[in-house]
Amino acid sequence: MFNRLTIKTFTINTSIFILLALAISKPVSSQNIGLNNVTIFQPKPPLTNGELAAADILSSEVKKRTGAPWRVTNEWPSVGDVIILKQVSGRIKQPVAPAYPSIINKPESYRIVSSVYQNRKIILIEGTDERGVLFGAGRLLRMMNYSSYRVSFPQLPMLASAPDKAIRGHQLGYRNTANSYDGWTKQQFEQYIRDLVVFGANSIESIPIFEESSSPHFKVAPMEMNAFISSVCQKYALDYWMWVPAQFDIGDTAKRNKYLSAFEKICKQSVRINGVFFPGGDPGDNPPQTVIPFLKDIYAILKKYHPAGSIWLSLQGYTPEQNQYVYNYIRQEKPQWFGGLVTGPSSPTAEETRPQLPAKYKIRHYPDVTHNVRCEFEIPWWDPSFSFTLGREAVNPRPSHYTVIYHQMEPYVDGFISYSDGIHDDVNKILWTALSWNGKSETREIMKEYANYFFGSNVEEDAADAILALEKNWQGPMIANGSVSTTLSAWKQLEKNNPQLDSNWRWQMNLLRAYYDNYTRSRFIYENNLEQKANEQLLQSSRTGADSAMNAAAGILNTPIADTLMISENKKIVDLCEALFQSISLQTSVKKYEASGLERGAVLDFIDRPLNNKWWLEDEFKRIRTLPETEKIKELKAIATWEDPGPGGYYDQVGNISRSPHEMKGENWMTDPTLRKSGNPGYDFSDNGMSRKRLSWLTYMRWPLSLEYPVDTTAKYTVKISGLGESLLKINGQRVAPSKYGKTYAEIKEFPVPVPLIKSGKLILTWDELNEDFLNWRKQSRVCEVWLIKTL
Repeated sequence: MFNRLTIKTFTINTSIFILLALAISKPVSSQNIGLNNVTIFQPKPPLTNGELAAADILSSEVKKRTGAPWRVTNEWPSVGDVIILKQVSGRIKQPVAPAYPSIINKPESYRIVSSVYQNRKIILIEGTDERGVLFGAGRLLRMMNYSSYRVSFPQLPMLASAPDKAIRGHQLGYRNTANSYDGWTKQQFEQYIRDLVVFGANSIESIPIFEESSSPHFKVAPMEMNAFISSVCQKYALDYWMWVPAQFDIGDTAKRNKYLSAFEKICKQSVRINGVFFPGGDPGDNPPQTVIPFLKDIYAILKKYHPAGSIWLSLQGYTPEQNQYVYNYIRQEKPQWFGGLVTGPSSPTAEETRPQLPAKYKIRHYPDVTHNVRCEFEIPWWDPSFSFTLGREAVNPRPSHYTVIYHQMEPYVDGFISYSDGIHDDVNKILWTALSWNGKSETREIMKEYANYFFGSNVEEDAADAILALEKNWQGPMIANGSVSTTLSAWKQLEKNNPQLDSNWRWQMNLLRAYYDNYTRSRFIYENNLEQKANEQLLQSSRTGADSAMNAAAGILNTPIADTLMISENKKIVDLCEALFQSISLQTSVKKYEASGLERGAVLDFIDRPLNNKWWLEDEFKRIRTLPETEKIKELKAIATWEDPGPGGYYDQVGNISRSPHEMKGENWMTDPTLRKSGNPGYDFSDNGMSRKRLSWLTYMRWPLSLEYPVDTTAKYTVKISGLGESLLKINGQRVAPSKYGKTYAEIKEFPVPVPLIKSGKLILTWDELNEDFLNWRKQSRVCEVWLIKTL
């Protein structure tokens, strides 16, 4: 049986009050309980922005998904089911029986209680404040099952909820660097912000001051768009933040005044500013001794127009001494204008920062949810073939990994606003938002809510699992990961069964990843087979002649793909990239879609980037053709047997998960999610990702944790190393001297193994650390390949 609900109405001073007298019987429970002829009921005006937005989101988002028109009114309807939206302090009063969940006395909290009166289902969404009403409405939307002109529930909702974290938001920068936001209309920005609100986001951060070229995709001027985003935050009762780096010498008076003038103009045009985030570096290179007085000047302007706003600082790029200067200033001066510190990429961790700050100051996390490599949270041991093609800003749902990262960080922070450079990280944004509301949420349940809300209730389970499978595509050696093709099969089946989702950009992004992953794996297998056949031709050079062998090898390497399935997958990827550019302005190509750079999600430009050593071999052949015949044959044999360590030997491509069987990888991401203990490979992006170097030189470790080899105690061995710069090798804990010490990739280092070290029957290779902070990271030493050669 349902709870029985008695309703009485009366008017006092023209205000209508509704008393909900509740007599409890058995808890509400049933299967597939539908709502019919729904009216959304609110108190009479004036209503807050959050309350108005809650009703608007409920009615319009249900209509989009079902076609059902839900009326919003402040007059009690005579028929149909009712959803009541109100604040605790609102003018609708009701005595509530103890069995109902009581609301949690915390900002932004809500409760949703349900009952039945004369066969009419009544759902009350009650918030402690206007945001509580808004987020309660969002929660109800996520719980609904959607079908044509109908919503239903497995059981009518009865719950109370409050957010774990006070700050829950995302950076949406309308700038050229972004791979999609710069092509959005005002309507697209508002819709996306609404989507984030439904999952509990309360903050949006824009980038109104940034020195870079104008985007060819801008629909409106940046100043106008950023002012509009501020107005959207006002409309939905959200906090509006701004990220405002200073990419100039603050000591330059003219540039300083120009910046402050621009900042004041932004403050005037923005209807709402709650937080201003100034990064200490990346970009910018100003010491805190000059930054802090500058922040005071910024605050003086902010206070004139938005007195409730505060200033936040990150210590990105600061030295330990500069960090300490900031900590000491905050402790000693206790600035009232200062909101807190932001931790994230290239800054001290939240764990380090929290003990340094007085309790009154908050810590906001700035998690990088947008990048895959060369970033704060790299994909652990990503197969190089994915790194070479999908790169830094591919569509990247990483729900399982980010869940573990979130739990490592959350005890030390008061919330987060993510670092995002495009729509490709949409799943990650939703995940962080959901976890920051309720850290106990299960990852798969969040993905089910995502799939239900954005794709439809009929695909909730299957689509959630298919998203999780995309993350697993990137785990472990690609060639051994047969689940890549299984994942594509799952998405193909979903695609076939749900043609109504063909134009859904979120659907398109997941399909793009599924097809791209599988095509890349198939192409890797195909192209490596070609290279093996080409090497076989090179080994025949003493018989056929060097030039003939090179010609035959080149012909093999240039053999086009004939497999019809691979050809169709290539076309599908191209088509999906076009669809995504049209639907959400995702710029997957520099040439075709004017992406701001090859590292900015331009996956289409890498779709046929060789996954074998074709380019390097072509360049080597050109060099070798100038040599005498005997030298040609010698060089070609060396190329063909490059990875062959000979009898009793071993070979490892350091940092390549597929080709480094003897390299110790450290803890996995489940216990070391941020890779602080384990280290992670580096991926060279020289020549904008189009380097013609040997592929084994594009993946590296600064210093491997260790490589371990069983050896013949009666033999002699030499360690050969390719890489860049220095290599302070230790074998079984003992530093060893080189007999050959090249410092470029092609110049091999050789270290004879001292005979006494071989007697143990095991060689453990490690490296002494070397401080090269004075060098650009591109020039710092690294290890790419290791051979253990049995010499006797």
